Order: sequence, then C-alpha cells, then structure tokens
Amino acid sequence: MDTSKNQRSHCGISCALDVLGDKWTLIVVRDIVLLHKKTFKEFVASSERVATNILADRLKKLENYGLIAKKKAPNSLKVNHYSLTEKGLSLIPLLLELQSWAYDCLENATGKITQSIAASYQNDKNQTVQQVRENYLKSL
Repeated sequence: MDTSKNQRSHCGISCALDVLGDKWTLIVVRDIVLLHKKTFKEFVASSERVATNILADRLKKLENYGLIAKKKAPNSLKVNHYSLTEKGLSLIPLLLELQSWAYDCLENATGKITQSIAASYQNDKNQTVQQVRENYLKSL
C-alpha cells in the first residue's frame, strides 16, 4: 500500500500518528495482543464501547498498513479472525511504554493490565516485551 499520500509530513512521529494517532487504533491492537481478542464481536465487547462502523474502519486501516492479518475462522466462514503481523508485533514496546507512562503519570490508569504490565515493564523492559510477545503467539 502506498501510504505516502496519507502523510502530513515526513517526520517519523507525524507519520506514526497518521497510522496510530486516533482514539481507537491502539485500543484494537491492545485487545489483540494483551487480551487475545480475535473477532469483531470480541472487539465490540470492549469496555471502551467502540462504534461498529469505527471499529470496521480501524480494522481495515490496520490491515491496509500491514499491522494485522484477517482470515476466516476455522469453525465459521462468516467469522473473521484478526491477528498481528510481524509489523504489528513490533508495536508491543510502544504499547508497554504507554502503559508504563500512564501508570506513572495518570491517576485513573489503574486497570489490572496497566498495573501488572507497567510494574513488570519498569522492572525489565526486554523480558516483559518478550513475555508479552510469547503469550500472544501462544494464544493463536
């Protein structure tokens, strides 16, 4: 996919935000990698309550950028399973940095995922990234 048409500038941060900088995209990635969600129905059930049209758009966007792959569920041709690609897996350190930052700096970031992962990540970043990656891959 030629993504240069969608970029505001050539700044790396600006380019990354063009892909990931909306309210929902990283929530979808979080749900896939940390909560092992795979289906549209599972994403819709998230506590953040994303609208179905926005969710469909973000899944398509992630797929177009090569961050997720979509395939039919083995038990139903009507259900799609979404999974991270290698490119998508490379977002794990970013997710963990955001979790860690939120845990340190935001009073309301007190969810179980935030607390446990942030504490582990602050203790040993590389090991936590590897552990999250391995746990995700085992869930496939």
